[in-house]
Amino acid sequence: MIQSAPSRPADAAPGKHLKFAHVAVVGKYQAPGSRKVVEELAEFLHDEGCEVSLERDTALNTGLLQYPALDIPALGQSSDLALVVGGDGTMLGIGRQLARYGVPLVGINQGRLGFITDIPLETYRDNLRAILRGEYEDDPRALMAASVWRDGRCVFEATALNDVVVNRGGVASMIELRVEVDGHFVANQRADGLIIASSTGSTAYSLSAGGPLLHPAVGGWIMVPIAPHTLSNRPIVLPSHCEVAVEIVSGKDASANFDMQSLTSLLHGDRIVVRRSEHTLRLLHPLGWSYFDTLRKKLHWNEGA
Repeated sequence: MIQSAPSRPADAAPGKHLKFAHVAVVGKYQAPGSRKVVEELAEFLHDEGCEVSLERDTALNTGLLQYPALDIPALGQSSDLALVVGGDGTMLGIGRQLARYGVPLVGINQGRLGFITDIPLETYRDNLRAILRGEYEDDPRALMAASVWRDGRCVFEATALNDVVVNRGGVASMIELRVEVDGHFVANQRADGLIIASSTGSTAYSLSAGGPLLHPAVGGWIMVPIAPHTLSNRPIVLPSHCEVAVEIVSGKDASANFDMQSLTSLLHGDRIVVRRSEHTLRLLHPLGWSYFDTLRKKLHWNEGA
């Protein structure tokens, strides 16, 4: 049973001096110790004068039922800010769902890398206190809208923040892909697969496959072949307003992954179409945040210098 939130201290006026009065907490509830972390964050927000809700699965799986539990539509329509506790995977999952509602997100890093969940758990109090009062860096990120077409019909749709990946199955053979950009034929590529990544995804699978880093302020996609048969098939940066279409020409057990969190099997002749989503994810960072600081820390640049 959902109970009312605990009483607020008498000197904490609701919403006083706050830019974000209603804050929802989304937790990586599968992680050890997550209940304690989510409860501590919720209590901190409450003591700061915020109205606090928990994302429904977070509430049910942690057993923290003293706060209202909201599904995604209710959270998106009523919250001023979403606080995401976990790693980048947690942020990817909730970010795709909340982008359509325009709710900004703040990431508290309880994972490992944390390119977009960038506030360390041990220092969240001072950072969050400032953000709640309007002191932050605004960081909009473009999303991809992807669809799979078979015999002229759309059979699958998904949204991605990081990347759309078309790759071969477990058999030790390449797949052949016909690639078009804005209706113009680019090439038939034989490879293990193809990555279409956003600037956000440039630090993910795309980077491992040899793609470049792309600053998030750059409006573009990166198209990166995975282990191409012809070594002259190189990564290419495309404007994000273009439409990329990938057709399965040959190969066994091909599939398409969207942020590595949703997947669909593909047949010969299927076309995967990727275009810019009409929605944008809005990330908030502490004042002074720098993309280059994040790269230097997460990629271990200058170690030993």
